[in-house]
Amino acid sequence: MLRISLHRLYLILLEAYGYQNWWPVDEHYHKSKGTDPRDEIIIGAILTQNTAWKNVEKALENIKRDGELSLRFIREVSHEELARLIKPSGFYKLKTERLKHVANFFNPTDVLRKVGREELLKLKGIGKETADAILLYAGNRLTFVVDAYTIRLFKRFYNIQGDYDQLKAFVEDSLPKDITIYKEFHALIDNHAKIYCRSTPRCRECFLKDYCISAIQSF
Repeated sequence: MLRISLHRLYLILLEAYGYQNWWPVDEHYHKSKGTDPRDEIIIGAILTQNTAWKNVEKALENIKRDGELSLRFIREVSHEELARLIKPSGFYKLKTERLKHVANFFNPTDVLRKVGREELLKLKGIGKETADAILLYAGNRLTFVVDAYTIRLFKRFYNIQGDYDQLKAFVEDSLPKDITIYKEFHALIDNHAKIYCRSTPRCRECFLKDYCISAIQSF
């Protein structure tokens, strides 16, 4: 029996932090350049693999400064130049290959409208988290993104463990089928985990401590 429902947890986090409005994109840039903001999300979803978002932002700024933040640019730029631009994101040679592959697949970007999750998972360099992030945030498709923060929070808060698909199903079975809730809950979990539910948790300061199994057991 859950101490509080998943939807109630979402509402508590929303009240505490407000709407996060993920995925962050530079709307002004895309309007001025005539580029597609969905391209930025797809590019960012690859760049954020195995790195902190601050490093992704540096790579995105390099692309905007010296190129164009679009899948068209990713397709046309040389491997060497792209690797230079995205170097701050780490694993830049590997990510260069993945970006090229994904950019060729999403040509045009509207492929997003019909592509299935299983089809995305067949692409080289696209795992479950990346596929769901692209579908949810770029494609506005009703699929929840599970990441390391989600796994950590659910283990501590609910004592629930499982593989990616099990945790994804747990969320999707427990929440209203609402695209905004899916987007915001993922972002809110990440925000809370960065502030309180860290690798070394700050349980005594956390406003969820009275509901969290791990926090209660630690006092």
